[in-house]
Parts: sequence; structure tokens; C-alpha cells
Amino acid sequence: MEELETDLNEGFLTISTLPDKGRCLFATKHFYPGEVILREKPYVSVPNNKSRCDGCFGTSSLKKCSVCQIVWYCSTSCQKEEWKLHRLECNALSKLDKERRKSVTPSLRLMLRLYIRRRLESERVIPATSMENYKLVEALISHISEIDEKQLVLYAQMANLVNLMLQLPDVNIKEIAENFSKLACNAHTICDNELRPLGTGLFPVISIINHSCLPNSVLVFEGKLAVVRAVQHIPKDSEVLISYIETAGSTLTRQKALKEQYLFACKCVRCIKLGQPDDIKEGAILEGYGCKNTECDGFLLRDSGDKGFICQQCGLIRSKEEIKELASEIKSLSEKVLDSTSSQNNQELITTLAIEKLQRKRCHRFSISLMQTRDKLLKMFMDLQNWHEALSYCRMTIPVYERVYPSFHPLLGLQYYTCGKLEWFLGETENGVKSLTKAVDILKISHGTNTPFMKELLMKLDEARAEASYKQTLT
Repeated sequence: MEELETDLNEGFLTISTLPDKGRCLFATKHFYPGEVILREKPYVSVPNNKSRCDGCFGTSSLKKCSVCQIVWYCSTSCQKEEWKLHRLECNALSKLDKERRKSVTPSLRLMLRLYIRRRLESERVIPATSMENYKLVEALISHISEIDEKQLVLYAQMANLVNLMLQLPDVNIKEIAENFSKLACNAHTICDNELRPLGTGLFPVISIINHSCLPNSVLVFEGKLAVVRAVQHIPKDSEVLISYIETAGSTLTRQKALKEQYLFACKCVRCIKLGQPDDIKEGAILEGYGCKNTECDGFLLRDSGDKGFICQQCGLIRSKEEIKELASEIKSLSEKVLDSTSSQNNQELITTLAIEKLQRKRCHRFSISLMQTRDKLLKMFMDLQNWHEALSYCRMTIPVYERVYPSFHPLLGLQYYTCGKLEWFLGETENGVKSLTKAVDILKISHGTNTPFMKELLMKLDEARAEASYKQTLT
């Protein structure tokens, strides 16, 4: 750990331990928006499905491992890079019959790889470094004492299976079960540049960074490399903070998600406002109901007589029966969408449009559930190449994104990017330039400017600006 502290100090970072938070990562200099704070390779990683290369998480030119029939590679270079680990993993997976092998989950593979890497480190086949060694995994918090009995039983069953495959003398089931708990609390979802999940990785140093619902930094990925960048000014001697969860939601929703997944109660600057008037109002707007009067933008709270919900702006009451009826219709339609197959895409679109219509009746215009449905419709219309409808729904989501996300959030930047591309494609060049400029202003902070993704975005913006200038010369 001394070597790690030395390396972190060279990067103007230090680890401190606080009584109420445990280990924390602090900045020993000022970091400014867009500046890289930390980079880390995954200690172990796996793709999130069986149709991705184990080496780079790519999806083209895949060939299956001929022995285990589980792992895929896109090239000999990826296969060679992974071979030290996969040689032993392949042997372990082959101990299962073919049918059981098909049910091996990414979590089981991640645990297998964790123990195989530990063994290879001890045998000095893979070198241990200050940023990559099993001692960093041992230092992670498991919260095993706070887990309910049902989850403990599941971890024990998974540990038994891992033990059966590994058959290592220095490994016990209790330790494996505790490591499953560590993975649940500390592993990160590896995403592409547009924040679509690709796989899971364990980054023991980045796991030291604590959570905030209003973070001063963001975790993004360049391939499988984790990169933490400042999104706000981080003064010297301040704690570096990222978000562990989707932060669009009421304080109660965020607290619930953190308690269930990470087993702690957040006390960040947003969460300490729980129960205060502004917090109650925001929760009612984001997750509650809209006024029955479509001309009114008020939010609803339960009335004192428990007969319904009263608009805090105009005083109009909505009965509980009306709300329940709409909720029942939405639930019924949502279940139809879940039951639909890929051959029923048209029916799924019709049903989703019906859900959106009901949500407009039930929810506030800044409702997160309404925003999510419109996001789904945006993607559906893009798949159908109905660009006008796609743009229409994209524009409907923007005001909600602007409300629920901080101005530096990459999801807001990506939504501007989608909007800008659609506007430009449909000939709305000036609007496209405005949207793409907003996207660049955010994403150059969260993603940097040197990745292929950002270079493409900057090139699109330059082309759109050139086209807009040319059009102006014709008027």
C-alpha cells in the first residue's frame, strides 16, 4: 500500500481515512474541469454477454474458444493478450458439462478470473504492481455482515460452484462468498463512449473514490481503461467524488438504490435536504403526478383527508381512484411490451405510444418515467429511420434532462449530440450547430478531446458550421 500511496502522490492524490466514510481519495492540488485525475486498467474484467470479445469487448469477426465454447475473441492479438488468464479459466470451465457451462454468468467468470489472477501473481507469471495487486482487492469493503440471509445463501451457492471449478487448496468457500459481496459493492460497469454497458470490471484503486449525488468528477472508459476526470473545480485538499448510481430521481429513490446496492446511506449535499420543502416538491415533480388542468404546471401532494392529491398551485384535487386507474392501464400496457417478441416491433411501438399518452395524463411534464418512455420512443423511431418523429421525441426529453442532470453531466451532452445529429440530418443546420456546440461543451470535459469519439463529434460540428456559413451566403 506504501507503493500505491507513492504513485498516487506523484499524481497529486492521497488516501485518507475518515471515521464516517472509511477510505477516501483526496486531491493534493487544484483539479479543473476536463483534467484527468486518475487512470486505471481493470484488475479483472468480463464482457456482459457472450457475443463480445473477451479482450476488447468488440463484436466483429468473433471466433469462439474451441475448448470451453464460452469465450469469444475478435483477433489473435486479443486472444494472446488474454491467454495467461484464459488458459486456466478454460480448464476450470471445462470441468462443467456443456449445459451447465451455458449458464455461467459474468459474475461467476469475474470471480474465477479474480482467483486465477491471484494465483498467477503468486507464481509471478503476472507481475504485481502498485496499482495492480491482490492486496488491493483484500482491502476492499465487503459489507458482508449487512447482507440478508437470502443473498448470503446465493453467494454461498455461487462460491460452491467456483470452488468446484477452481479446486485450489488455499481457497475456502467463505472467502469466495465474501469476495462476491466485494464485487457487488465495488465492481464497475464498463461502458462505451455513449455510456452503453459493455461489461464489468474491478478497479480497486478507483473503488476508493466515494459517492456523491452531485459529484465533482466523472468515471468514463476508453476501451477497458477507466478514466476519472474532474467536471467541477476540485480545490486542493478536497475529496474526489463520483456517482455510483443514476442520479436522476428523488432523494428517496437515490437513497433506496444506494442502500440496496452499496449498503450505505448517502449524506451528500443533495441528500441532506431529504424531507425539506424543496426536496418534497422536487420529488413530487419528478416521480409524482401532474395537475388535471393541462394549463397548470403545479405539482400534487396528498391531501390531509387522504381522499386524493391536491395541486399546490391551483388547488384542484385528483382522486385516488383516477390515479389508480391510470396506473393500472399503464401497468397492463407495460406488461404487454415485456411479453412482445422481436417480430412484434410494430405492436410494441403502438403500445409504447399508448403508454406515453397515459403518462401525459398522469404525470408532471418533468416526470422521469415520462422522459424514459420518450427516450424509448426516440430509439424506436431511430431504428425505423423515422427521423422526424425521433427528433420530436428527442426535443421533448431535453428540458427534463436539463432539470434532472447537472450542466456538466455526460448524459445531457449525449442527448444534445443526438438532437444535433438529427437536426443537421433533417436540414435544420443552425439548430444542429447549436445542439452540437452544447454537446461539445459538456463532452470535452467528461470525455476529453483526443478519443476517436470526440474527434468525430468535433469534425461533425466543424462540418455543420461550414454548411451553416455556406447557407448564409446564399440568403
